[in-house]
Formats: sequence, structure tokens, C-alpha cells
Amino acid sequence: MPTSRFLYLPGDRLSATELSAARLDGDVIEVGDGYMPADAVETAALRAGSLGGILTDLFAATHLSAAWIHGAIAEPPARHTVQRAVARRVTTVHDRRVLVRDMALDRGDVERIGGVWVTTPARTLSDLCLVGDELHTRAAADLRGLRPGLAEAAHRHLTSRGRVPHKRRALDLLAELAARPTDQEDVTR
Repeated sequence: MPTSRFLYLPGDRLSATELSAARLDGDVIEVGDGYMPADAVETAALRAGSLGGILTDLFAATHLSAAWIHGAIAEPPARHTVQRAVARRVTTVHDRRVLVRDMALDRGDVERIGGVWVTTPARTLSDLCLVGDELHTRAAADLRGLRPGLAEAAHRHLTSRGRVPHKRRALDLLAELAARPTDQEDVTR
């Protein structure tokens, strides 16, 4: 069932072959695992909905996948990071496009976007800071720039969590991000 009339998933309303031909004709463009009209505005709901086949109701998009859905990065990651959105254990997922994190997410850490579960911006930002490599740090800075006060909210969120590997480093990075002026503040000065 499509989540939007602007989202075409292969095999839903059109076959993969028909969608490929429409892409070559310039009628549609790729968005995640689906296609959208070339003249439509790419939204978080379309990006999220395009991952419906990967996420189902069992998983939520996290880390770089969630950052892409929230609009912090321009292109989807080569491998989507997903995490259990249900309390029960899930059988192993065998899909090279997906990196599965087995720990269940709290209900307060996820939201529905485009019919699928995605970590909230605050949870996404704290997750990106926990990884700490250059790619995730850059995505964290870009995500923080989209919403005023997000770094502070992510800092509070991470502080409230129990023991988490690399928590101190992530809290330091969040404090640094919170201290930086946003692009909007630079423009208005």
C-alpha cells in the first residue's frame, strides 16, 4: 500500500521496468528504494515511505538513514541502519542493503513518518554523535543546523539514558554543536 500518491514503489502500481523507463524519460526520479515525479518536492514522508519495504512495522530507520529522512544529508546511505521498533525479538534479516541493530528502541524515541518508524531528530542526533566518525559527525552538524535547540534536546536525551558506549565523547560533541551559531543566526547578524 503506497504511503503517498507521489511515491512509486516497484511492483506496486508500476513494475520496476516501467519505472526505469519513466526515469530514463525524465518523468520520475529515484528517492531511496522508490521513485517520485520529477517535478514533485522531495519530503521527509517520501524519503521515509520509500524505505517501507525494508523497514516494515518491525524496524525504525536510525543513524544516517534517519538523518537522510530528516533532510540532514542529501543522499541515502549505501546501507541503511535499522533498529527494532518492537519489543519482541525479530528473526535475522538477510539483506545487504541493511545493517540491523537488535536492541529495541523506546517508543518515545521513534515517530511515524511516511508510514514507517524513524528515530526522532533528538535521538538521531545523539546516535550520530555516539558513532563519532567524520561522516556521522558531519551529518550530526548538518542535522543540528536544521532545528534550533536540537543539540540541547539531544544532550538532555543522551544524559537521561543509562550506560551507553562512547557517551562522554558524544555529550562533548553535542555541547560543542550547541555552542556553534546556526546558519540562520549567521544570516541575521
